[in-house]
Amino acid sequence: MKKAGIIMIIGSLLLLGLFKFPLWNIMLGAPQYPDPLGMNIYIEGIKGVQEFDLQNIDGLNHYIGMKTIPKAEEMWEFSLFPKVIIGMVILGVIIGLLGYFEKVSYKYFLGWFLLMSVLGVLGMYDFNNWLIDYGSNLDPHAIIKVTNSDGTPMSYKPPLLGFQKLLNFDVTSLPHTGGYLMFLGMLLTLVAFWLGRKVSLKQLNNTPNKALN
Repeated sequence: MKKAGIIMIIGSLLLLGLFKFPLWNIMLGAPQYPDPLGMNIYIEGIKGVQEFDLQNIDGLNHYIGMKTIPKAEEMWEFSLFPKVIIGMVILGVIIGLLGYFEKVSYKYFLGWFLLMSVLGVLGMYDFNNWLIDYGSNLDPHAIIKVTNSDGTPMSYKPPLLGFQKLLNFDVTSLPHTGGYLMFLGMLLTLVAFWLGRKVSLKQLNNTPNKALN
């Protein structure tokens, strides 16, 4: 269990990369922008890939009635997410230490992974709801109004994951470095669970032999 405990600790600590690197990235490319515009989404706020990207994106969005990109203090998520990540890191390290000293079952490693997965799904659900509101709740007095074939206002919701064509913009939404570090950390906790289970089963199988001796 010692090796499993160490891997559990390392996996949990990788989540700290979210405080340094972006969790997600959205890029907008168009013929009039040789250098695509982009926004990096951190757990503490949204920043432009380049210095004036957010300003330029807000300028474009103004014409079609979209809201400005929110500042960190305008979204409760950016104050909650850092606390959740710190809490999960501390919990993971404690579980890893207890596993190292064989004070808890390897099943706690899986429990941490499942809890982190649920929190991740809830985070993605919340992020998608923000994208829907951001791209669909348009100003009725916008300078430019584009409608669908049935006459309803066109939604400019960026994709949650992947590529989408919005007017003349190619929009790509993908995890960034912080997101990949988080996924790697979660994967390592599964490895820790597998190793812990392997060791426990081996000890269980050896117990009858010791009793016979």
